[in-house]
Amino acid sequence: MCSVLKISRSTYYYEARERQSEDDVTGAVIEIFKQNRSAYGTRKIKVQLYKRGFTVSRRRIGRIMKEQGLVSSYTVAQFKPQKAPCNESAQANELKREFQQTEAKKVVVSDLTYVKVKNKWHYVCIFVDLFNREIIGFSTGPNKDANLVTRAFSSIQGDLRDIQLFHTDRGSEFKNQLIDETLATFNIGRSLSMKGCPYDNAVAEATFKIIKTEFVRQMRFDSLNHLTLEFSDYVNWFNKLRIHGTLGYVSPVEFREMSLKKVV
Repeated sequence: MCSVLKISRSTYYYEARERQSEDDVTGAVIEIFKQNRSAYGTRKIKVQLYKRGFTVSRRRIGRIMKEQGLVSSYTVAQFKPQKAPCNESAQANELKREFQQTEAKKVVVSDLTYVKVKNKWHYVCIFVDLFNREIIGFSTGPNKDANLVTRAFSSIQGDLRDIQLFHTDRGSEFKNQLIDETLATFNIGRSLSMKGCPYDNAVAEATFKIIKTEFVRQMRFDSLNHLTLEFSDYVNWFNKLRIHGTLGYVSPVEFREMSLKKVV
């Protein structure tokens, strides 16, 4: 009949759908944006809206955000800190940019960044599991040294012997006797980025870019204890609630739990 009438089949099957209330969509956009530390842009908000039953285009979300004055923290201009000279260790890059891992805690990457606390520089060290991008350990402190790294090691839950490879850049805080003894104790392999190549530790670098944008630049810290408490709360949100595009828009913990169910 469509052929006889010279109309497309899609016209015959078309069903008009009632446009979702602008007020409902706007309210949901505002709620999602504020619940997620002003970090989500149109792409992630679209995913979260779909989970709530709203099918909305990114263009429409962008218009609503502009009308409501919602500016993602990722639109703020970024800057790169200067790095200290690297060490000249002969240790090779064993990771070789194999950032997609299929086993939890098999390969862990780490890095440090600086945070201003009451006009003085303090530091944060994180350990990231390449399997699901989860922050499995962290530490904060006034000094950029091996003690900061070992405290991050000690914060990891579970058996450290599960870690097969530990990869970092060539910062001197990662290459000293204290770290070597820790790795030897738990039989953890070592890997270092090539000199002057941040891409070799891209996941850790990208994670700190996220932390700088979503956490550091939105906070003012009165003390080291304040920084530690707030960062602990952020890590909890990052691991359990924050959806990640590289994980198919689920949180690291949800990704890990989904993977366990598949194995069972």
